[in-house]
Amino acid sequence: MIGVQVQRKMVSHRNGGRASMAADDEQAGAGAHPVLVGRRVRLRPGGPQDAPRLREILAEPSVSRWWGEPEPVTMIQEALRGNNSAVLLVVEVDGQVAGGIQYDEEDDPMYRHAGIDIYLSGRFQGRGAGAEAVGLLASYLFTERGHHRITIDPAAANEPAIRCYAKVGFRPVGIMRQYERGSDGTFHDGLLMDLLRDELPDAWR
Repeated sequence: MIGVQVQRKMVSHRNGGRASMAADDEQAGAGAHPVLVGRRVRLRPGGPQDAPRLREILAEPSVSRWWGEPEPVTMIQEALRGNNSAVLLVVEVDGQVAGGIQYDEEDDPMYRHAGIDIYLSGRFQGRGAGAEAVGLLASYLFTERGHHRITIDPAAANEPAIRCYAKVGFRPVGIMRQYERGSDGTFHDGLLMDLLRDELPDAWR
């Protein structure tokens, strides 16, 4: 059973069953930080103490290849506080900090949707943790946040990430040419993928 708890934070300005609300009887608003619990993966709000470990993960070669040079710890702490439109959560696997996953929301009624991004330490890659984390968050965004469409945009050459997202139901939309600058200083193609609410596999509903 996937459990969903919603924690509210005051702000100054990447398997289970049906998701259920475990706390807070009103739908989360902007800036809400959910706690999402699966079989092995737990997504939770982070604190300042999590930032150094997240930066270590971002500096690992298997991560920095796609994410570039990690930001300073202070900027990661700011992201964990949620002082902008994106919500960054800590990914735990079997109780260990394994990486970060974030979502942002477009609230214009004409284009409303959510986007996801995720990174995991190399020792947790290729073990199903990424798919479980993305599935947990996608289920939350559809069920509790009311979205009908979610996007994710891995590098076109990042085949493991693309396979991971496909397991959750994401489909390729198209290549975004010279989309982002890589660690080698040149621009690389990105792949836009999206997932509609009705396409989410039953395992994450």
